[in-house]
Amino acid sequence: MTISLFVKSVFVLRAGFLIMLLTFTVPLYAKNETSMERIKRTKVLRAGVISGAIPYFDKNNITNKWTGFGSDLSRKFAQHLGVEVKFIETTWGNAVMDLQSNKIDIMFGMAETPARRNMIDFSSPVFQNTYTMLCKKGYPVKDWHEFNSSDVKVSVDLGSSMDNFITPMLPMAKIMRFDSTTKATMALQAGRVDCQVLVILQAQSLLNKYPDIGSIQVPNPILTAPVSIGLQREINPDFKDSINSWIESERANGDIKNVILKNAKELSGIEPDDFPASIKF
Repeated sequence: MTISLFVKSVFVLRAGFLIMLLTFTVPLYAKNETSMERIKRTKVLRAGVISGAIPYFDKNNITNKWTGFGSDLSRKFAQHLGVEVKFIETTWGNAVMDLQSNKIDIMFGMAETPARRNMIDFSSPVFQNTYTMLCKKGYPVKDWHEFNSSDVKVSVDLGSSMDNFITPMLPMAKIMRFDSTTKATMALQAGRVDCQVLVILQAQSLLNKYPDIGSIQVPNPILTAPVSIGLQREINPDFKDSINSWIESERANGDIKNVILKNAKELSGIEPDDFPASIKF
């Protein structure tokens, strides 16, 4: 081998080694990067959104603008961080997987359940969503313990936070489970059940849409479900601490309540006075 060929061979080997090093180093860096580090580096906050999940999220198909209080609060948090927000469409069923796979950074409007807690992390509560019963016309007002009877028929969407709530709460009631909230509502409209268990934002939206469906009951004792922000599970607490600090500030100055009520009115026609007096956000 001539000196010239030897030098060329060494150069090729070194170049190949450098390419190999870069190939393995970049993914390793990205994998070890925390949420806060990635957001600061890219200047982008990736927020999950769901079309038609009013008043949490909705998309204007003409302007492609995302509305709803989840979208608005995502924008406000991105502004707090000094970055842009990028909306990524998902579903309630896929949101956990999208957080796990690093597709999104945050998902507003998630209820914390034991199963979800094993897979992702959660912020402190953004607000409390009250459990209610949307009952057929003329149905007597009851407390929770009075609903726990074999002559009570209740509909709920399978696997939802409402299902997880009502199953142990009313073990004696006849609970009919459906694969969507819409089908559970149709069972109520058809008279197949007495009531549908819903959180207040859903119940009030349905009642405004179908005023003849019946009435909302807020049984005693008043029980609520904390609504939080879904986060990626990670050891470094910086991002979670930043979100929790922001939530505390926004709750204290009333901005979270105002954003929720604004979107309930704009997207569902719900006036603040439409909510039962016992409801507190």
